[in-house]
Amino acid sequence: MSEGKSVRYKELTAADTPNALEVEVQNTWETEQLFSPSNEAKPGQSSFVFYEGPPTANGRPGIHHVFARTLKDLIPRHRAMKGAHITRKAGWDTHGLPVEIEVEKALGISGKRDIEKLGAAEFNRLCRESVFTYRADWEKLSKRMGYWLDYERPYITYTNDYVESVWWALSTMHAKGLLVQGHKILPYCPRCETALSSHEVAQGYKDVEDPSTYIALDLTDASSTIRRRILVWTTTPWTLVSNAALAVHPSLEYVELQKKSGAEFTVLLAASRVPAVLGLDWVDRWVTVRTLVGADLVGMRYTRPLDWVEYPEGTNHEVIVGEQFVSADDGTGVVHMSPAFGADDYNAGMRHNLAFIQPVDARGRFPETMPVIGGRFIKDADPFIIDELKRRDVLWKDGRFVHSYPHCWRCGTPLLYYARGSWFVKTTAIKDDMIARNAQVQWQPPEIGAGRFGQWLENNVDWAISRDRYWGTPLPVWINDTDATEMVVIGSYAELAKNIGRELPADFDPHKPFIDAYTWPSPTGTGIMRRVPEVIDTWFDSGSMPFAQWHYPFENEDVVAKHFPADYIAEGVDQTRGWFYSLLAISTALGDALPNNAAGTAAPYRHVLVNDLVLDANGQKMSKSKGNAVEPFHVIETHGVDAVRLFLVSTSQVWIPRRFDEDVLRQTAGRFLLTLRNIYSGIFAQYANFGWSPSDRDPAVIARPALDQWVLSRLSAVEAEADRLLELYEPTLASRAIMEFVDDDLSNWYVRLSRARFWDTSTDDSRAAFATLHEVLTVVCRLLAPFAPFLTDWMHRQLNEQASVHNAAYVRASAAPRDVVLERDMAAVRTLSRLGRAAREDAGIKVRQPLSRLVCVVPGEQTEGVTALFGLIRSELNIKQVLLAGSADDLVRMSAKGNFRALGKRFGKSTPAAAAAIE
Repeated sequence: MSEGKSVRYKELTAADTPNALEVEVQNTWETEQLFSPSNEAKPGQSSFVFYEGPPTANGRPGIHHVFARTLKDLIPRHRAMKGAHITRKAGWDTHGLPVEIEVEKALGISGKRDIEKLGAAEFNRLCRESVFTYRADWEKLSKRMGYWLDYERPYITYTNDYVESVWWALSTMHAKGLLVQGHKILPYCPRCETALSSHEVAQGYKDVEDPSTYIALDLTDASSTIRRRILVWTTTPWTLVSNAALAVHPSLEYVELQKKSGAEFTVLLAASRVPAVLGLDWVDRWVTVRTLVGADLVGMRYTRPLDWVEYPEGTNHEVIVGEQFVSADDGTGVVHMSPAFGADDYNAGMRHNLAFIQPVDARGRFPETMPVIGGRFIKDADPFIIDELKRRDVLWKDGRFVHSYPHCWRCGTPLLYYARGSWFVKTTAIKDDMIARNAQVQWQPPEIGAGRFGQWLENNVDWAISRDRYWGTPLPVWINDTDATEMVVIGSYAELAKNIGRELPADFDPHKPFIDAYTWPSPTGTGIMRRVPEVIDTWFDSGSMPFAQWHYPFENEDVVAKHFPADYIAEGVDQTRGWFYSLLAISTALGDALPNNAAGTAAPYRHVLVNDLVLDANGQKMSKSKGNAVEPFHVIETHGVDAVRLFLVSTSQVWIPRRFDEDVLRQTAGRFLLTLRNIYSGIFAQYANFGWSPSDRDPAVIARPALDQWVLSRLSAVEAEADRLLELYEPTLASRAIMEFVDDDLSNWYVRLSRARFWDTSTDDSRAAFATLHEVLTVVCRLLAPFAPFLTDWMHRQLNEQASVHNAAYVRASAAPRDVVLERDMAAVRTLSRLGRAAREDAGIKVRQPLSRLVCVVPGEQTEGVTALFGLIRSELNIKQVLLAGSADDLVRMSAKGNFRALGKRFGKSTPAAAAAIE
């Protein structure tokens, strides 16, 4: 018996369910204050910077949040175990449409008119109160799943300090000429009555069924003796009210056709679209009158389909224009132009002075006085317009088709492309810098950075940041109410106080409507400086967190310098056009106004780990409306959070969508953790409690047998591999390497072959086995700790005098050196054992029946090493003697002579082969 001090290892019982054990560990952490976010970095300690992407706490967390938050927690845990100091500052995204919509639902109101009746002050008060409706649930989930964050001192985007930092950023951009006002066709939500940015639009596409409407418009050609009609296709009949022109491609081939039956009219369309529009048998019914190109049509006049709105004087209308964007990929090769709705249309309208007709109000409704469709929402007007087209003999044919169309990412309303004024950050001016910075980022997977995100940057458009809403960071722009060219962008509260000529009150609130009361006489002596009414895109808030969370530049300059850029961020793939983009755009626009951020330096993050969706068991996207969303607390109570975390990470690489199926969770991660528990409790603790205690001076431990040396060599290999993969942000491959070691090397081989060694603690062989298994379990706990932080900490404390695994080193300073030759030879022995079992099965002889000998073939360079391990084969296969054949051919010849009952079926130049014989 070794001379170590007496130790009692706690064994697990049926009462120690995963949930009960994890709650016990969690209580221990709290008692010990194991996670103390207030800890300062020690002298000489390295730093690892992590940014928490702020969630909105006015909605309940789901199982997909467990996935994302596991990845956020996992990498920092690994880096902390490697000695780095990590600031884990929590954050809350508290502005914007998500909050407003929830308040509207709670009040039973809808839209800006109802909000105005209530009053902006009261509405914003309710928004402020609602933003933390589910804060307790979010904090409870983070705590229960072991996601360590500082929730005592979070950054909150609605606070005065945060808003002031955002104002500074906007003022700085304006000084650089990057914050400008302009008019463009913008995606617009008629329900929320505000424009959206392009990256918001990217998050809301849905497949919808829309009209596929073809109309035939008369050409007004006085010289023609026959009625000539041009065919036009649209999927938005409601925009025909605003039709100003038709567009053709100047070099595209068009044809004019007449029916063979002698109909007194012709039709014009792109030549390549004739079969699709007129049918594959069109040649049987139509004859070609002439062939021409689009340029021949430019300047021709036509009669518009609907005449309910007068054209503005001095504008061009009912004319065919030439435009390069026109194609013959679908439709008729003739595009209906409505400059008020659509970016191409608007730009063409500017080039050709086309009539601009916008008869739709901010709610997407036509005027009450308009014929047929008065007071109707645009999409509701489509069937009535189609009926009217038919009545006017303009409708050629009508159908339906399914396509992807953008919807508001928060309320689900179909978007309009609406000509509106807005404030923009000129991201097109910094496009090359953003692309260069992105090229320095290590994206995982790389194809996101180069593909989805990189292409988004290549096709970048200016960021429309203003919103015609209420609960948000007010745009800090004051304009002279008599001279709009006089403007000031306020960058601090001190600057605001200086302009108004007095100190701000102690209860100063920078939100609407209070901020709008701050005005001052224009310095020029005429007019009053008043704030513009807009608030800003909430994505600008979240993208400002690297500096606004510290109230930079008004304080904490040294802190920001230490925390910029981030070493690591992680979010879902949808954030490539959300938070990932806003972080990059804002930091690039600010340039050297931020520490460590001069032109040509890195992005605001060095490494990005991207996760994809968590689907239901049937592969469908989870949603509350479908009723297939998974409630995370129930799953955690049933299976334990360790199993949930490990399942979500190890199932497939994290950037691939995964199905969440509790049965599969139980069979994979759940079964694995049960195996680990059983090795500890059913093997190690059960027998070690009969008298074994650890000792560093036990000679039996120093002179370990080959099996122990092998498992420690494999342990060193897995330790190095898991660490390497986590450094490369490959958590799935790291988790699988650890799990395969435990399942295959440790459980199926080492423990199975060593069972008898644990029955008696007094022998040298037994003490070596206990010491080896103790070391293996200790290191496995450390390797698994970032993935499964609860069970690993409980076991590590049992094995190591209550020392927490999260304070241990991830990689041992004095790990056993790898014995590659021994690993190779043991792999051969395992192959021989497997083939020997196969031979027994072929002969129908169970392992409990002893056999006299096994004859095998081993590659020449391994003969000595494998021969030394023959004792393991004898024990594994219940064989008295193991012999070597000279070659695989010798083994086959011996079998052919009938000396063997069964022959292993695996041969090869460098592959061991085995046969078993009964004498």
